[in-house]
Amino acid sequence: MRVLVVENDRHTALGQIEVALLEAGAEIVRCRPHAGESLPEDEAGHDALVVMGGPQSAVDDENFPYLPALCALMRRFGDAGRSVLGVCLGSQLLARSYGSDNLIGAATEFGWHEIQPTEEGLADPLLSAVGGPFPIFQWHNDTFTLPHGAVRLAGNAAAANQAYRIGRATYGTQFHFEVDRTVAAWWRDTFPEQIERMAPGWTGRFDEIASTHGPAADAAGLAIARAWVATIRAVATAAGDAVSSAA
Repeated sequence: MRVLVVENDRHTALGQIEVALLEAGAEIVRCRPHAGESLPEDEAGHDALVVMGGPQSAVDDENFPYLPALCALMRRFGDAGRSVLGVCLGSQLLARSYGSDNLIGAATEFGWHEIQPTEEGLADPLLSAVGGPFPIFQWHNDTFTLPHGAVRLAGNAAAANQAYRIGRATYGTQFHFEVDRTVAAWWRDTFPEQIERMAPGWTGRFDEIASTHGPAADAAGLAIARAWVATIRAVATAAGDAVSSAA
């Protein structure tokens, strides 16, 4: 299967999502529109779509003019029944794609925090893989209203809509389940001043915090990644021709 991954920043780490995709033998096709690369016009040639996070808001079309086209692409994949995953900014763009409002600056959260699945979340293939509340990595300031018809899968005190599903396998997660302790350490070293402003003292206490929350968060994140990859159905060849095989 071929999976299109859209990166919105040069510090994107596919992390545990990449682990799960490679385990499944997927071909990962990266697109970096923030660096001037062109987005595909439609879903042809790809079995699934992943849209990662970034520092921009989901409505900053002036500085990132590709965002409307990206939203349209996410909607095309979702409406076609192909698996879609939006992570952090990706979840906000997905909500925009389906007509919801982005709430800028309404939900600041950083570091490992607990997520509470809803009853629907506990029964959903994505979060049932974890089985209950779990810690996971967060880094966001914005949130969104739930798209019409979406199933709310998880929330917490900072953001009511931490995970949701539209249709068969179109998912948005506000939290960064792709981030394991290795990625968190890389971000710590890359953004020390920005992190210090958001969470004073966090970088100095990283080892302690990571040892407390990291093992459970890593396990939950990989379980979620594997569960999403399991939703992918192989429907396209490299040339973009539809086939009837299943993943």
